[in-house]
Amino acid sequence: MTAISNISKGSIIRFKGEPHIIESLIHRTPGNLRAFYQANMKNLKSGRNVEYRFSATEAVDLIITERKQYQYLYQDGTDFVMMDNDTFDQINVPEQTIGSAANFLKDGITLTIVFSDDGSILDVEMPTFVEVEVTETSPASKDDRATSGTKPAKVETGAEVNVPMFIQTGSIIRVDTRTGEYIERVKK
Repeated sequence: MTAISNISKGSIIRFKGEPHIIESLIHRTPGNLRAFYQANMKNLKSGRNVEYRFSATEAVDLIITERKQYQYLYQDGTDFVMMDNDTFDQINVPEQTIGSAANFLKDGITLTIVFSDDGSILDVEMPTFVEVEVTETSPASKDDRATSGTKPAKVETGAEVNVPMFIQTGSIIRVDTRTGEYIERVKK
């Protein structure tokens, strides 16, 4: 057990029997009342966000984690097969562990997998940005390119992204894997 004051953003704790990652932790001292820590956490099993007030003297169960680099190989049903970059061992990662960022998995992409002290997979950290090729989008006329609207485009991973009108089929774009939003066009 560790005092809540020794925990920081990004730490993984066991809260009500399930692993939660701390997304924000704020120390508050309201007037004449006792100090407390306001924590926003994400349940790593269900994906739900939890808000909780910890007493300043409360202790929490900190999960010791190990982060390892893995390379994405291929999809096997609803699982994704990853290879350890050091030992070349392969593991299957369930789709719900990766979440919506799975839409941007490309062959050979390197991810960080977070393991708990008992060897189970807690989280998969995708790169923040990925570069993907646009495989299908409607052509833009000269008038469309002058405006600042967007249009849907399908990328090589099968995901759909809203892109500016000037993006054409074959363009390479950078996408934020957390939100699925277009960031910029990549120059070749």
